[in-house]
Amino acid sequence: MMSANETRIDERALSKLKWRCRRGLLENDLFIERFFRRFGDSLSVRHADALGALMDLSDNDLLDVHLARKTLAQVDTQLDREDVHEVLNMLREPL
Repeated sequence: MMSANETRIDERALSKLKWRCRRGLLENDLFIERFFRRFGDSLSVRHADALGALMDLSDNDLLDVHLARKTLAQVDTQLDREDVHEVLNMLREPL
């Protein structure tokens, strides 16, 4: 049996998360759209929460972290945790 955090998010939660992930920088929007195309149908609550935490970053910090110009610890020490690193690696996966 899956833990509550590994449960797949429902359609309503996915829709809300997609809306929350809209960004001001096209570059961020592009890699987030790719993420949802690849993982949207199987996204767990745990990963959705971690993605939501990443969305609290400014557009510039999010892009810097995505491109590995900064580490998570450099932009926000509270984001330097396993679930956020997993989502960041998922965001970086090429098609």
